[in-house]
Order: sequence, then structure tokens, then C-alpha cells
Amino acid sequence: MRNTTKLVVHVVDAQNLMPRDGQGSASPFVEVDFLNQLSKTRTVPKSLNPVWNQKLYFDYDHKVRNHHNNHHIEVSVYHERRPLPGRSFLGRVKISFSNIVQEGDQVYQRFTLEKKSVLASVKGEIGLKFYISSSEQDQRSPHPSPSRPYTSPTQASSSVIEEDITDSETEDSRESFASAEQEDLADSASERVEGKQEESEEAEQVQEAVQTLHRQEVLPRPAPMHSIRLRSRENPQEANNLHSRGANQRHSQQPHGANQLHSQQPRGANQPQPPHNANNLQSYGGDIDPDDFKVKDMNLELGERWPNTNVGERFTGTYDLVEQMFYLYVRVVRAKELPPGLITGGCDPYVEVKLGNYKGRTKHFDRKTTLPEWNQVFAFTKERIHSSVLEVFVKDKETLGRDDFLGKVVFDLNEIPTRVPPNSPLAPQWYRLEDWRGEGKIVRGEIMLAVWMGTQADEAFPEAWHADSASVHGEGVFNVRSKVYVSPKLWYLRVNVIEAQDMIPSDRNRLPDVFVKANVGMQTLKTKICPVKTTNPLWNEDLVFVVAEPFEEQLVISVEDRVHTSKDEVIGKISLPMNMFEKRLDHRPVHSRWFNLDKYGTGVLEGDPRRKEHKFSSRIHLRICLEGGYHVMDESTMYISDTRPTARQLWKQPVGMLEIGILGAKGLVPMKLKDGRGSTDAYCVAKYGQKWVRTRTILDSLSPRWNEQYTWEVYDPCTVVTLGVFDNCHLGSAQSSNGASRDARIGKVRIRLSTLEAHKIYTHSFPLLVLQPHGLKKTGDLQISVRFTTLSLTNIIYNYSHPLLPKMHYLFPFTVNQVDGLRYQAMNIVATRLGRAEPPLRKEVVEYMLDVDSHLWSMRRSKANFFRIMSLLSGYFLVGKWIEDICNWRYPVTSVLVHILFFIMVMYPELILPTMFLYMFFIGLWNFKSRPRHPPHMDMKLSWAEAVNPDELDEEFDTFPTSRSQDLVRLRYDRLRSVAGRIQTVVGDIAAQGERVQSLLSWRDPRATSLFILFCLAASVVLYAMPFKAITLAGGLYYLRHPKFRSKLPSLPSNFFKRLPSRIDSLL
Repeated sequence: MRNTTKLVVHVVDAQNLMPRDGQGSASPFVEVDFLNQLSKTRTVPKSLNPVWNQKLYFDYDHKVRNHHNNHHIEVSVYHERRPLPGRSFLGRVKISFSNIVQEGDQVYQRFTLEKKSVLASVKGEIGLKFYISSSEQDQRSPHPSPSRPYTSPTQASSSVIEEDITDSETEDSRESFASAEQEDLADSASERVEGKQEESEEAEQVQEAVQTLHRQEVLPRPAPMHSIRLRSRENPQEANNLHSRGANQRHSQQPHGANQLHSQQPRGANQPQPPHNANNLQSYGGDIDPDDFKVKDMNLELGERWPNTNVGERFTGTYDLVEQMFYLYVRVVRAKELPPGLITGGCDPYVEVKLGNYKGRTKHFDRKTTLPEWNQVFAFTKERIHSSVLEVFVKDKETLGRDDFLGKVVFDLNEIPTRVPPNSPLAPQWYRLEDWRGEGKIVRGEIMLAVWMGTQADEAFPEAWHADSASVHGEGVFNVRSKVYVSPKLWYLRVNVIEAQDMIPSDRNRLPDVFVKANVGMQTLKTKICPVKTTNPLWNEDLVFVVAEPFEEQLVISVEDRVHTSKDEVIGKISLPMNMFEKRLDHRPVHSRWFNLDKYGTGVLEGDPRRKEHKFSSRIHLRICLEGGYHVMDESTMYISDTRPTARQLWKQPVGMLEIGILGAKGLVPMKLKDGRGSTDAYCVAKYGQKWVRTRTILDSLSPRWNEQYTWEVYDPCTVVTLGVFDNCHLGSAQSSNGASRDARIGKVRIRLSTLEAHKIYTHSFPLLVLQPHGLKKTGDLQISVRFTTLSLTNIIYNYSHPLLPKMHYLFPFTVNQVDGLRYQAMNIVATRLGRAEPPLRKEVVEYMLDVDSHLWSMRRSKANFFRIMSLLSGYFLVGKWIEDICNWRYPVTSVLVHILFFIMVMYPELILPTMFLYMFFIGLWNFKSRPRHPPHMDMKLSWAEAVNPDELDEEFDTFPTSRSQDLVRLRYDRLRSVAGRIQTVVGDIAAQGERVQSLLSWRDPRATSLFILFCLAASVVLYAMPFKAITLAGGLYYLRHPKFRSKLPSLPSNFFKRLPSRIDSLL
């Protein structure tokens, strides 16, 4: 290394380069020439927007600077041709050396690429930094190494990173990334551990990384494959390149003292992996490819491999959207005439099914019976069958010692029949037991069995014992099975509290402050305190609850007296069953009733003898009904899956059929530790309408294959189906038996049915993205196939012309607070009822699928919504900028054409609306060829998740109410105040403009109002005397006048309007 003065050319990136490889892309690199010193960057494969972020160093003598000022620095961009050696010119830039600054004054600049000759085809820009440095050390390689071929993220994660190239990050970017990678630096220490090491060594490495972070020294390291780094947006061009951080860090050197990063083991390999922390799983190194976060087409020909009964026609059945999977089914029904035990006179029989290394057992009977009945099905995957013989053993359970063999039955797999639905189930048969030693001797006893080869479409598939879940025991056996759930039928219970009579408080010397409290299960609502102190209060308030069939709770009404601010005294109470209330389907009035109240504390119980002593009781006037005309929303209206009212009488006919084939997942991240290595027991949940489905759990696999298909009826196409992938943590282990474990979320996918073409099969791989406290993380890919079949086009069009929700939501709508509260209560009821199923669909799964926390405050969501609004308004801003360019005659030809068009519109105003609609028609036709080819998915940039601040993430994952420290809450409150202050200023400005308009005729400014009314009088005379077309034409031409006739000062109307008063002077 040399410490002489250097000229540093920092090649950052390029944009919109010319394609050169014949496939719409290019593999560009940059070559810099300074005083016959040549140096070039590495090659970025297949990118028209490459990011190099690489420094090139050149010898520089400051004594001859004046001589150097007459020279140029030539920066050329080339495309590297492959496989034949060579390069193609993409453009160049010449920078005068007189523009070079000293270190510390450099700035990021963009230069337009220029042609080398007249016939050259060049486009695009390049971003550079130039400066002279006396402290930089020359880190060039003597001979630039050739660029390596492009590798996918999976391949990159399995290769050892040992490249020694120039540091790819500037000092500015290091400081900007320091605070954002606090969590990731702690992770990086565990990523570099080789094999299994002592826990003390891991703690030292993590502590060393955290100490390094506090010194604001970011160590370059390979970026995790599935994690997105939290980045600042200083350069919009750099922010648009998702992989810029990962692509540059892979060339950085490893920090001193860190172990070499080893390749990831193959999926499913039974080899020990580095130790993990249960709460901080390992991330594997590799590049970040933007395509990994996009929906990919799988191009599968589903249904073609299924049995075809009709020649020349494709078989379409229940399972034509998934890949065919064969299973060997063994149904064990019963046994008879088993030999009794010598001592007890009976036996405790059970059956063991053995196929190669796989064994399955039925339960054993303790009733000492010789006629047991099991009726249990075993399923073995055909792919894992490594034996030609199926053995079925009948054994006698012994309390002490070894179990006795009672006999066996042997089947040749080549002779087993194949059954394909809708064929009828195979009838079981009786088989005589043979001697278990294999001598062919017939022993006493028979067993009824049915053995066949089938697919996952078989009726026995959901309830069967699967060989790949043989390690599950206890309650976990039920938790691995696939199931279909139905949400409970929800009703809105409306309680109209009208009035009460004879409310006598305990202190008869005062009049009561009375209010009514109603309770249904865990829901409690109160009326306001009657404004008048009286014994006959009047409220006329509505209290709305959510109840579910079958009705298990009662409505408890209590009238209470506010004795003190901290004390309420119950005057009377009554409990009413739900079955006695009327169900209404529309807005017709319901008859009200008087109910006698039981005095609280006496006579409440039926057997209380004091009940008869009270001949006088208070009473309350109520109007109660169950609302069947509303749709009870348990999910957000933004992605609702069902809009039908509660009452079945109001349902319309379905308009289509939704079929989803859940194929599998790929590249899942380890979610927990099992035997010292990362493991995932994944299952998938799909929710649409009232129907929930859950696939079976695939044990210990990072690429599970489910191949299960489900069907829903569609009543409205403008609805959303939600699919979520979870890690099963309830498999009968000691950790899950304590009830504290929760099924971990892996990711979620939403598909809006209105974005799907009818009768078309979509087979795509959706990335699973999860926002975690340390940033956005990709946890794998979910592979599904979807088909939306419409039954009638007329019904579809009919739906588009009618309201989304039932009419009661518009005739008697709920308030915003009521909608949020009722949705939360409905979600709790659905989670409670589904959690009581077998196997249960747990609360954490239901909450994640229903987005229970979507209404909570989040700075990230606020930013995302703000930029969504700005994106919508950007079109209007562009139109305004275009009109401004027309008025300034920036493009003379366009300005002349606009003048001609304006003249035609003024002379023929009847053509304006037809022209506008015809223009939109042609725009729609033009956009048809660029229509989306796959369903939309969650956009990390739109969600503002790839550039979120760590503190904002911590705030988003905070509990409600907060659990953070007082100082941190104060800091966030001050930040929220600053944001609210800006919004307050904008709202105040908008209000001021409106008040100025009102002041034109309010005489708050007498002179301004006098001038305005005189102008109105003159304008009315002129408009009456002159033709309207002439005035419009004159005004338009004046507005579009040439800049030579314009002034840079504000116009007269603008000056007059800004001088008008507003009511902001009256604010305190």
C-alpha cells in the first residue's frame, strides 16, 4: 500500500442503460481513464440499473495540478459480452479536472451518458463522486478479477464468501446505516460461528458486536439472505435499488476475529447446524435479489396427471388444482376369536402396521376382550416406501415384560388394488392370522382389514395416521390433522333502554343519579347518567352487542345509582335469556316490554324466601331484538371476505365458485430448535367467508408439500381470501404441554377475487413477508393455485351495481367507534369458539388472519398512507406542471397545438364530454396489453417496510397500553406532537383560505368588500353584453399568453385574495 495523494473516482450507480444482450438487459461495467491510467469496476450481470458503489484510485501529483486542469477524466460504460469475449459501448462522460474538489467537499452527481459517434445508440445516466484524497490508501488489485456469473440467493447462501475487494460503502453510508442495523449486528456474531461452540464464546461475540455498534463503527459483512436492511433514503436512486446494500456487502472483508462463514446445509439434511437462540434465529449469508420479493409464475400443468376416464377429455375433479400424491392406506377395522391369556382369560390387543422402517399402532383395549374394534386408518406416502411387503401384527399388551405376538397378516405391495374417487370405498375383508415367525402356520384369530393404494382425494386422508408424523404423540396427534372449520353464526343484539320507573335508592333522602349497565358475557356497556335527578329516569339509548349461536350467555341488565365518583350502588337487576328476544330482518319497529327488576341482594335467587316479601319492585322499559339484516364484521372492511347478512332468508344465490389448491412452501426459515438444530413444523390456514380450512402439519421440513384443495361458494366477487402459514408448536412435547407456547406466524397472502379472470387457473409462488421488531423478513414462499369460476355473468354485473354491505348498514348505520368495538368483540367470539374445536384453531392464528391490530397507530402505516395520497395527487401535479410549461412556451409546437385545441373546444363545447369519454376508452384499450398477469401481493415499498426506522418498529410492536419506559414514551410523544403540529399548520392554512373566500362579502374588510362588489357589478354587465364564447376565448388566450407578456410578480387577483382577512387573528 502507498500513502501518496490519490484521485478517487467513486462509481455509485447508473440508471436506464441501453439493452445490449438481445434479451432486454445488459451486464455493465465502468472503465475510467485518467492520464493513461486505466481502472475498471466489477461487472453487474443482467441489470439496466446497476449499482457498483466502488472506488477507483489514480496516482496524482499536486505539483502539476495546473497542467492537469487542461485534461479530462473519461468515464466509459461498457456491456460485457458472454460467452464470447468482448464488450459493447453503452455511453461515456468527460469531466474536466478543474471540477474536482478536495476530500470532504464531494457530492453525489448524475451525468447523462454521451455518444462516442453520431450513429451510436446511447441512453441513461451515471452517478459519480470525484475528489482528491491524501488519506485514502490505494486498495486496487494489480489485475481486476473477472466478474463472476450471477448466482441466485439460494446458491449464494451455500458458498463461502472469501472475496477481497475494495470497501463498497462510503463513510457517509456507514453512518446512516449504523443506527438501523443494531439488531442485525448482534445477529451477525452468531452467523459467523462455525459448528457448535460454547455458549460463553457466543456471548462474547455478541457483546463485542454491540460494543462496536455503540462506537458507531459498522463492520462490513455479508447480508442475510432473507432480511431487508433498514436504509435511509438520502439518494432516491439508491433507495430504488433493493439489492444495492446486499450486492455491495458481499465483497467486503470479514471483520478481524470473526470465524469464517460456512455454507448452509441442504434442506432436510440430518446434519448438525450451528446453535440457535430460540428468540433470535440464524440468518444465512447471501445476496438480496428483488425478484425474491415478487410473485412468480410456476407454470405447472395441474390436473393432467390425474386419472382420465374419458379419452380425449381432461379429467376435472375435486383435486385438479394440486399435484397427485399416492398413499398406501391400511384400514384396521376389528378382530375376532383372538386367543385369551393363560392367566387373565382375556387379552389387551392392539395392531401394529409395519412397512419398512415405518410402524403405526392402534390403541390397546384394557377390557380384556377378544373382540376388539379399532376402525383406524394408516397412510404411508408412496415416495417413502422402501419395502415390497406390508406386515400387520396383532399383539397382546403386557404390563410387565415384552408384548406377546398373536399373529400377523402379510401383503405383497404389487397385488394391492388402486382406488380413485368417486369410486366407492373398498370393502374390508376378514384375514386369518398366521404365525408371526413366518412359518406359514395358521393360528387362532381373524382380523378385518382393507388395504388399497389411493391419493390425497380419498375420504380417509384427513383422519388417517400418517407415517411422516409418527414422532407425534398424545394430544399432538389431533393437532397435525387437516380440518375444516365454520365460524359461529353471529348476531347483533340491540338493546334500546327507554325509561325506568320507581328507582328508589338506599338513601331515601336524595334523588338518584341513575344509569343502566348491560352485560353479555365479557361485553359490558353503559348508558349515560340521566341528566335529571328523578326516580323515573328517561334515556332512550341503544346498546349493541355481538352474540353467537348457540346462545350460551344471558343478557344481564342492572340499574345503578352513582353515589360517588368512585362508587356505584345497584338498585335492581334482571337476567334475560337470548331465546326470548325477537329476530328482525329489516327496520320495522319491535314491540317494547316492561321488565320487573329484582332488588339487588335480596330475592335474586329463585329459592330466596325474601322474594315473596317484596310486593313492590322497580321496573324498566326495554326494546330488545336480534338484528338479522346486518353483516356482523369480524374482519376489516378493506379486505372483507363475506358481506352476507346474518339472516339466511336474506342471502342471494352464489355468483361463482372459488377453488384453491395449497401446493406447498419453499425456503421456510427455521422457527424453533429441535435436537440442537433449526426446525419448522408448518401448516397452512385459509379463510374465506365463514369457512376456515387448515392443512395437515408437515413435520421438520423447510419445504413442505401439502397438495390439498378446498372449495368455497362466492356471493360477491369484490372480496378477499386470506392464507397464512404457521409453525405448529403443539405437538405433544413438554414445552407445548404447559400451554404457554404459541403457534408462530410465518407469513400471510391475500388475494382479491375481483382481480382474477374467470375460469383461469393461477399457479404462483407468493413470498411470505413478516414485519418483525428488527425489520422486514422474508420467511419463504407459498405455492398455491387459484381458480375463480363464475356461474352467471349477469349476476356478476348485478353485484357491481349494488351496495357492498346489506341495506341496514346504510339505513341505520353504526358510528365509527361502534364498528371498531363490535368488530373486536366479534373477533374474540370467533377465536373463542374456534379454539374449542378439535383440533383447535388457536387464538393467535385467528387474530393474525383477521388483522386484529390493523387499527392501531403506526408511524410506518401513516407514512405509507401519506405517500399513497401523494402518489394519487402526483398525476394532477404533472398536469399542472404540463400546463405551466405550455403557458411558458417551453415547447412551442405543443403550445401552438394546445391553442388550436382550446379554440375548437370553445367554439364547439358540445364535443368536450364525448371527447373525454372517448379518450378514456382508448386509454383503457391501450392499457389492456400491459394488464397484470398475476394476482397482486403485499408491496414492501408501498408498505414503507423496507426503509422503516428501528424506533418506529419498536413503537409499532409495543403493547396497548404501552409497556415501554417513561423516557421512551415521552420521546415518542414529543415526536408525535411535532408531526401533529405540521398537520395542524396545514389544516389551519386550508381553513384560512376558506375564511378569506367568506370575507369577500362579509364586510370584515370594508374596502376589500366594496372593491369586490363593484367588480361583480361590472362583470355582470360585461358578461351580459358580450357573448360567452368570446369571453372564454379571451380569458383562455390571456392565460396561455407568451412569457414575454408575463411578469414574475404575483397576479392582481392573487395579491387581492392574500390581503383578505381570516379568523386566524381571533385564535388564542
